[in-house]
Amino acid sequence: MKRYIFSLIIGISSLCCTAAHSSEELEYPVVLVHGLFGFDNLLGVDYFYRVPSVIRQEGGNVYVAEVSSAHNSELRGEQLLEQVALVRAITGKDKVNLIGHSQGAQTIRYVASVKPQWVASVTSIGGVNWGSRFADVVRGSVDTGSFSEQFLASLANDLAGLIDLLSGKPSAPKDALEALSALTTQGTLAFNQKYPEGVPSTYCANSSALASNGVYYFSWSGSKAWTNVFDPADNALALFSQVFDEPNDGLVSACSSNLGQVIGNHFKMNHLDQVNQTIGIHHLFETDPLTLYRQHIRRLKDLNL
Repeated sequence: MKRYIFSLIIGISSLCCTAAHSSEELEYPVVLVHGLFGFDNLLGVDYFYRVPSVIRQEGGNVYVAEVSSAHNSELRGEQLLEQVALVRAITGKDKVNLIGHSQGAQTIRYVASVKPQWVASVTSIGGVNWGSRFADVVRGSVDTGSFSEQFLASLANDLAGLIDLLSGKPSAPKDALEALSALTTQGTLAFNQKYPEGVPSTYCANSSALASNGVYYFSWSGSKAWTNVFDPADNALALFSQVFDEPNDGLVSACSSNLGQVIGNHFKMNHLDQVNQTIGIHHLFETDPLTLYRQHIRRLKDLNL
């Protein structure tokens, strides 16, 4: 908790030095939320690489949440609720704009469903909103309760523990099996039944931006797993993409990412490009990922959010 407060204070301090880049400020602060095996800052490298600085340049007050790197979306959502409450208290604003990547999309949707009065907008980036075929394959490849399942879960939990330790949250709860189940098609559809706001009526469809709970919902994603020969992560994502039979970013299908008003699900970006990783390497002939964030902050400003 002390680290959360310190991070929030630093966010306010940096705002005073960067907001001058924009002639108009965003009404509500932005909170960025990472996905599975994610972090806020790991050994000096931001998960949302250079994204906070772009948001500040556009006049936004931005914070990066610290939630468990591996657990179910509801527990992560409860962790995020505490941090949203802190942001509201520190800034004096009654709402926030939530932006979540991958499982972070489910995490922010949970908060918007249980506390819609705290949320101005939800933006899903590469979000697992209709399940992940990759998660289905991984979950289905190991028998429930088997030694193999427990062994692999232990390895995944150790990885999550290392990430949490290096990113300054060593005591964060972790359960890789819970996280995996939350990202399967079955787990996601069950989540959608409980928290339906912004979810299109049919797969691959679009819906209106303003949902029944008074929150605006947006999404964008990519549909190309291999995007740059110099990105060391692309080979793995290209391999993972082979389990799909439709356009995907290596971990999530383009259509599965749809939520609310779809800004686009066709960008030549893979799952990591969407957060400007690895360290900004992306497709040479596609929109810079940072440009999408810049444009989106302007979109939110036009809506007085």
